[in-house]
Amino acid sequence: MPEPLIKTDPRFWLLSEALASYAGDDDDPPIHEGERLQAAVSVVIRGRSELDFLLIKRARSERDPWSGHMALPGGRRDGADAGLQATACRETMEETGVDLARLGAPLGRLEDVAPTSPLLPKLTISSFVFGVPASTEAFVASAEIERVYWVPVHDLHDPRNHGSVEIDLPGGPRSFPCFHLVGQTVWGLTHRILRHFLRLYPEPELRALAGP
Repeated sequence: MPEPLIKTDPRFWLLSEALASYAGDDDDPPIHEGERLQAAVSVVIRGRSELDFLLIKRARSERDPWSGHMALPGGRRDGADAGLQATACRETMEETGVDLARLGAPLGRLEDVAPTSPLLPKLTISSFVFGVPASTEAFVASAEIERVYWVPVHDLHDPRNHGSVEIDLPGGPRSFPCFHLVGQTVWGLTHRILRHFLRLYPEPELRALAGP
């Protein structure tokens, strides 16, 4: 199914062409390279009449450094994972029930990001973009997740949804850029990943494809 999805929906083909302009590292490094761990997340684009993407809200937990945050589905690489893309698929399935290994058409990869705060785990996060059919549904499939959201991609482009948020840190409050989406605040690593996605997103071409 993944291959026909790209062939039958030209929007996914355009997306894959745009994402190809970023040349990610095809060779995943060893899982424990130095002191830095690895993780992977999925940007899941659903092929409805208006493209939307999947966000999750993490459950509140003292053990989770991103407790209660808005995020993309994903998690740390496991030794059994064939690679980081496999990590993204496995974690997305475990958290939201979306089976990217069966339904997902891989469209590309975004630049890796890493936490800048010394209070957060030392890990590198790789991001993979997938297209899924319009009929795809997601649900809370893990106790680590509080809620799932499908968000119109257009909302990322709307300047009214761009802003800043003040976060209390040990050194004092600090302001961060954010998106205001589905009544939630998206900031930090997820904001950085989505900003890169927006820079590559072929908005004019997709608008022309949709017609007047």
